[in-house]
Amino acid sequence: MLTRCRGLALLVLRKGASGACPREKVKQIMRPDDANVAGNVHGGTILKMIEEAGAIISTRHCNSQNGERCVAALARVERTDFLSPMCIGEVAHVSAEITYTSKHSVEVQVNVMSENILTGTKKLTNKATLWYVPLSLKNVDKVLEVPPVVPNTVSYSQSSLIHLVGPSDCTLHGFVHGGVTMKLMDEVAGIVAARHCKTNIVTASVDAINFHDKIRKGCVITISGRMTFTSNKSMEIEVLVDADPVVDNSQKRYRAASAFFTYVSLSQEGKSLPVPQLVPETEDEKKRFEEGKGRYLQMKAKRQGHTEPQP
Repeated sequence: MLTRCRGLALLVLRKGASGACPREKVKQIMRPDDANVAGNVHGGTILKMIEEAGAIISTRHCNSQNGERCVAALARVERTDFLSPMCIGEVAHVSAEITYTSKHSVEVQVNVMSENILTGTKKLTNKATLWYVPLSLKNVDKVLEVPPVVPNTVSYSQSSLIHLVGPSDCTLHGFVHGGVTMKLMDEVAGIVAARHCKTNIVTASVDAINFHDKIRKGCVITISGRMTFTSNKSMEIEVLVDADPVVDNSQKRYRAASAFFTYVSLSQEGKSLPVPQLVPETEDEKKRFEEGKGRYLQMKAKRQGHTEPQP
């Protein structure tokens, strides 16, 4: 059975985030030794970069679970397209994506972009599809099984919590404390972030918690969280609180609170880690992703002081 993996892996000088699909990044400037007398980079140089990208992402994925250590060996180059020449002085950006996994093989798609560092323009120069098989380090004639891939989708990480509102949650007037609601919302957002990253995660900011209606003692509240957007270093999670007054048949379930939480992923040393890219599947998820991207860019502009003063 084939498994679709939508995580992206970029090849460039630093290790990426842990998760379903490993990420690596590699940027390499093209030098005279890489090119012919006309200044165009040799096809063999590009093929070497493509194969290295595929080998790294495949080997990391095949060793992502406990078990016998292995190395991913190139089994087949399905197709390679040379779309545009690359020249001396340009920077090559190599990206590799695991597109399918079977029991004993991994399919990797690799793209190569060239960047003119003087003008900043980029263009796609190469595309390739390669297949790798994991070989045991103890016995290179033994082909191991490929671990399954968990896609970084909204449905995979979304979580919910159901809570019966008791006297200790409420004020003297029988309404839930705002702090109790916020604590439960943050807990759910943290579960979503941890499921997505599988690393140490912390709250970075909360975007305007809206309390739409009061929650009374005796209500059953459902706190739901879902990933809406990810950048390289942060993730936005929408949290919704719905109240169900089970002892009052005259009132239907209603939306009590909502907010957007921003989380970051940290290493054991407390350093910021890249966040696995979220893969929206449905039209609603894609729409929420674009809305989250807009909020992210707006906040980024404010931090950098690029926003115009408000009247």
